Amino acid sequence: MALRAGVATGVVGLALVGVTVPAATAEDRVVRADQAVTRACHASLLPPGTAGVDRREVTSDVDGLVQARLAPGDGREGDWDVAVFDEADGAVVAASAALRSRELAESFVTKGQRLVVQACRYAGPARTATLGVDFLALTPRGTPTTVERAEVVRVETPRQEDKDALLGLDLDLTEKGDATGVEVVLAGDADRATLRDSGLKHTTVDPDLSRTSRDAAARDRAYAARGRASGLPSGRTSYRHLYEYEYELKELARGNPRLVRAFTLPEPTVEGRDVVAVEIAKDVDNAADGKPVNLLMGVHHAREWPAGEHAIEWAHELVNGYHRDRSIRSQVVKTRNIVVPIVNADGFSVSREAEPNGDFARFNYEMKRKNCRADDSPPQLRTGVCKANPGGRDRGTDPNRNYAGFWGGAGAGLTWSSETFRGPEPFSEPETRNIRSLVSSRAVTNLITLHTYGNLVLRPPGVAAVRAPLEEPVVKALADRMASRNGYDSIPSWGLYDTTGSTEDWSYWATGGFGFTFEINPAGFHPPYEDAVVAEYVGAAPAAGAGKGGNRAAFLDMLANAADPAAHSTLVGTAPHGYQLKVHKTFRTPTSPVRQADGSTTPPIQVTDTVESRYSSTGGRFTWAVNPSTRPYVAGRHGRDPQGPPQAAITLANPPGVPAENTSFPGNPVAERIPFTVQGPPAADNGRFDVSVSWTSTRTDWDLFVLDAAGQVVAQSANGGTNSERATLLDPPVGEYTAVLVNYDQVDPADPDDWTGGVVEFAPPVPPTYGVAEAYTLTCADRDGRLVGLTDVFVDRGETVDVGDVCTDSARATKQRRR
Repeated sequence: MALRAGVATGVVGLALVGVTVPAATAEDRVVRADQAVTRACHASLLPPGTAGVDRREVTSDVDGLVQARLAPGDGREGDWDVAVFDEADGAVVAASAALRSRELAESFVTKGQRLVVQACRYAGPARTATLGVDFLALTPRGTPTTVERAEVVRVETPRQEDKDALLGLDLDLTEKGDATGVEVVLAGDADRATLRDSGLKHTTVDPDLSRTSRDAAARDRAYAARGRASGLPSGRTSYRHLYEYEYELKELARGNPRLVRAFTLPEPTVEGRDVVAVEIAKDVDNAADGKPVNLLMGVHHAREWPAGEHAIEWAHELVNGYHRDRSIRSQVVKTRNIVVPIVNADGFSVSREAEPNGDFARFNYEMKRKNCRADDSPPQLRTGVCKANPGGRDRGTDPNRNYAGFWGGAGAGLTWSSETFRGPEPFSEPETRNIRSLVSSRAVTNLITLHTYGNLVLRPPGVAAVRAPLEEPVVKALADRMASRNGYDSIPSWGLYDTTGSTEDWSYWATGGFGFTFEINPAGFHPPYEDAVVAEYVGAAPAAGAGKGGNRAAFLDMLANAADPAAHSTLVGTAPHGYQLKVHKTFRTPTSPVRQADGSTTPPIQVTDTVESRYSSTGGRFTWAVNPSTRPYVAGRHGRDPQGPPQAAITLANPPGVPAENTSFPGNPVAERIPFTVQGPPAADNGRFDVSVSWTSTRTDWDLFVLDAAGQVVAQSANGGTNSERATLLDPPVGEYTAVLVNYDQVDPADPDDWTGGVVEFAPPVPPTYGVAEAYTLTCADRDGRLVGLTDVFVDRGETVDVGDVCTDSARATKQRRR
């Protein structure tokens, strides 16, 4: 029978209007299947009467969206999936395949299009589910949106002041950059004017990003059409849709019941989607077995499709390796591995299902970055679903600026339309609360969060002023090792630009679990699959990790680190069979002083976190991996004690004359060069040097570069609209350097404005600081849940602490109570 549902109203694109259609009866909304069949509901349109399937025929009354939702039908939770097909050609229009009976399949349709909504009972006891189908009409209103040319430029940011100035422009910054510059997306003429008026220098990297994106989509179609499996663990040849991720994860679990467990994170998204993950371990259902936990996640940012692909391929890698590779199996046996391919399920669905136009217009949803939160946008823009709304892709919160770590500071947007909008408060978003719950409750010792793009391995901190943690040498060594596999640059996160509210700047500083961000590939947010996914994962040309192992080898390095007791903390002791042990810590951490849109700041917010880990005793001696009891936020900051005084300042002698104007250094080598020497202990110990020069007019432009003995640029300052330059190098190695002064532009070449006051100034290293030690509260409960043991435990990274018979010897009558 035909099913016709009521249509929602609102505003979308330029307008979303309601269309009245007959309401479906209650009976129409119940889908039934007496038998569960493990099949992909989205794979094909099945004939009526097929076992495990119920279907409804519908006709769209609108040019707009179809939404097909499932909910539990008879009070019992099962696993039902849903797919919408075009009746004429059988092509899938939309689908959803999460782990329960709570599904949302949504995509675009045309008026008069005949559709079949197919509900499939995949597993579980529920014979029925409740189906709802809505159509939402899109009607143009007002002036059509003009699609302008989008481009990528590299903005020169050699100084911290330049990075701060760039962040203040509220442009769409990529993660591709280095100490002296950052690539930025200019969506149109307004962005170009903003950057031009800022005075920051920039060069064009990609003059037509829209064309590049369309070319990439064409390459993807051609690559998939070859029909040959790729070198990936799954053999995949194209970007997945959200429903394919969901189905693939639960199929991994179904096919490997003792090794893989698929599960749903605690909170649905704003639009009601479940977020699906898998856990991979020997005897996977025994989550409280005391093994260290390694977490890999992807797609905080919707348009960064390769991030999800690398994550799910890692899940396949672990499963395949467990069965076929002795070295991988040995590491899997020692660890528990959690993979969350799509953190931002709403945003990814919007981006992945959009037309691949490749432009950055407000209503081109392919390039959406954020989640689907609407509450912070102006009231008139809060209507409409995420795929089509009057705020366009600008609406939402950036999940990777919403964690509590230094939230509210530099490097996050303050207004709803900013691509890096931080949200109204820390952890305001279900996406970040999901990851917070996972990290806080599972003693995650190792974490990688995947993004695009930039060929970077980033480590905490995200803000230069925070200073590196005491463990900086250890954290850096691990990052460097992984970077040696994928060919990426290993730098602190602030080396790109300041960011606050990011994943690992909360997870590491609050829990002590190692945390890193990988920025995958150098070419775009979702460039050709063959390059950004296949080559980057396996380590093949043209990836920087070609011949080095790629991200596969980097992930294996992280897995080995998770298995290494020297990389986390260990508790040992004895406990009776069936007793439950728990380490617990509750603490408050301040955010940054909270920057406001008017330029003022308000006091930091105190954020309360609870971190705990559980161990279920099998009787007798136990070994239990946990994170250090002292969180890095209070442990102290890295530094070193001076081994001598800082070197005396060096005056740079200005050579006679003025070199010709040069706007293309280093391609054009014409410049003035002044050598200087950096000394080392015992004569001097330098924590940094600053090279500075000045001149008279701000309309004159000199650029300053510092070269090491090999001729490599190690510092630079190349600003416009100033009458000085200052280049800085931290912890400079002992040796010979050259200051290079380039005459970029003169007000009057006939009367040159020469530079003066050249000087190299040295500063001592900053000594380390040390904070207080923190303890876990360790408790033991018997089989009836009564507390029978209680003690404090101090444990450092790499340390093993014997807590003895915590369930008996530390028990006191006064501590007996029900939990």
